[in-house]
Amino acid sequence: MSTDAITFHMVENGPTPVAPFSHATESGGFVFVTGQMPDQPGTPGVLPDTIEEQTDNVMSNLSTVLDGLGLGLQDVVMVRVFLTRFQQDYARFNAKYKTYFAEGCLPARTCVGVTGLAYDALVEIDLVVRRPTVS
Repeated sequence: MSTDAITFHMVENGPTPVAPFSHATESGGFVFVTGQMPDQPGTPGVLPDTIEEQTDNVMSNLSTVLDGLGLGLQDVVMVRVFLTRFQQDYARFNAKYKTYFAEGCLPARTCVGVTGLAYDALVEIDLVVRRPTVS
């Protein structure tokens, strides 16, 4: 659905939303991907135990949304990360996170500790993506 210069995207077979939102919105060549949770499709609220496994699930859910929009992680320009156990998980999260991007091509990023996330998740990540221009 589109309103003026904003397009609201719900990706077929995308992650199950935990609240009323679109998977992504798009305007002016930028795509804003809603924060994704570390559950797997078909198992809302069922989460693995470790920060590494939860990070893998979040990145998989983000990739599903991006793929449904004809984009990929190589198009990401900004990442926001929310960790509920910041001191305990920060280093382990970073070790897993960096494996998703080509060396030297890490997007800008903010990472903050929070007091809680939906499903009592350890991590949530949202993205700002730039749609490549076609020449």
